[in-house]
Amino acid sequence: MIVTNFAKPVLATLAAITLLGGCVSIGGADAPDQLLTLTPATNAPAGSGTEGEASNALAVQVPSVNQRLNVNRIPVITSDSSLAYLVDAWWVEKPARLFRNVLAETIRARGNRLVASGPEMEFVAQTQLSGQLTAMDYDAQTGSVFIRYDAVLEAPGAQVRTRRFEERISGIPAEATAVGAAMNDAANQIAADVADWVD
Repeated sequence: MIVTNFAKPVLATLAAITLLGGCVSIGGADAPDQLLTLTPATNAPAGSGTEGEASNALAVQVPSVNQRLNVNRIPVITSDSSLAYLVDAWWVEKPARLFRNVLAETIRARGNRLVASGPEMEFVAQTQLSGQLTAMDYDAQTGSVFIRYDAVLEAPGAQVRTRRFEERISGIPAEATAVGAAMNDAANQIAADVADWVD
């Protein structure tokens, strides 16, 4: 095939458009109508703050997750050995990070702990709250949302405490808005329980 000098720019433009099409979705049926998020039930008021040594601060880490929660979708438990993802339900970002933000803000709003934020502060904080978010699911068999968080609190002096937190809310229809709202309520209840535990 012979390509003239005139055709070269046209072919280059077509190739660029083809490559761009594989990376970007502009509208269309693939775009979700709405995105879900988690918001803390209590926030620290404007102007509030706590003081203390950076080394005494509490760093709240993003919990680890297994692969089924490492996506922006809500897993649906359909049987003891199978799952799907809820139709039209998309988190604005991965659920572990959303959950961490609710945890950190709930603890900060209590005003009893200096909560470290930012990589530099989190690095120097001697008390670390980490753990694993093992479930953040919708159970189709019972019509309920279920969150389980296995918390690990590492304090100065090599002290380690662990605790499992769970919350289930039943009577939820398999609809994105209803499930998202119930997830938010369950996450906030666990965050309040964790805040009591770390105080």
